[in-house]
Amino acid sequence: MKLEGRVAIVTGAASGIARATAIMFAREGALVTAVDRDQEGLAETLSLIRAEGGRAESFCADVSKSAEVHAAVGATLEWFGDLHILFNGAGILTYGTVLETPEEVWNRVISVNLNGTFLSCQAVLPHMVRQGRGSIINVASTTGSHDACAHAAAYVSSKGGVTLLTRSMGIDFARQGIRVNAICPGPTDTPMLRKALTADQLTAFAKSFPMGRLGRPEELAAAAVFLASDDASFVTGALLYVDGGQTAEV
Repeated sequence: MKLEGRVAIVTGAASGIARATAIMFAREGALVTAVDRDQEGLAETLSLIRAEGGRAESFCADVSKSAEVHAAVGATLEWFGDLHILFNGAGILTYGTVLETPEEVWNRVISVNLNGTFLSCQAVLPHMVRQGRGSIINVASTTGSHDACAHAAAYVSSKGGVTLLTRSMGIDFARQGIRVNAICPGPTDTPMLRKALTADQLTAFAKSFPMGRLGRPEELAAAAVFLASDDASFVTGALLYVDGGQTAEV
């Protein structure tokens, strides 16, 4: 088991890539705190982990609220006594140009995708610095890290911010034993994407990329396990594209 005895916080764990990551972290031996606003989804994630014999707890929190994020970190330290890994998987997707995006929508996307990543890192870093080790994995995106796309001004801006925040922290904390990396998913079959596109749009979207299909959440989770583990001991400030060849031809 690559993560045996380690403690991980996974935000956005009620569904999608983050749920798959929480499950795979537990399979690899980690003790997991699953964090999300969706209590029902969290309960299902915990049930899936525990059904396989994994250890996990859940904490209902909005990552855009500093007090709630710090409370989740405090609870994790009480439950498990340590903290080694943070996976920042909480995120939302909206579409619209600058003219089509209301201020409140812009603020919410930035507050969850970018501020939520910042606040979660800010909450775990003091403990990681004291211990002299840690691994933080952020979720950026091919759209916003490698290129932009039409009609997604708020989303690509938030993910572009996550990209450079990742690199900044990778530099700032490297000599303190903390690695900070990001996975950049291509189009992945998650509830978030299925809410945004019709079935026909999803099919056409998938066929437009070299592998001709959508990614699976567990494929992204496997990349997160690599970055969280000692296999990636010399990897920091990196962006790992898991996109079926999408960015190779853009």
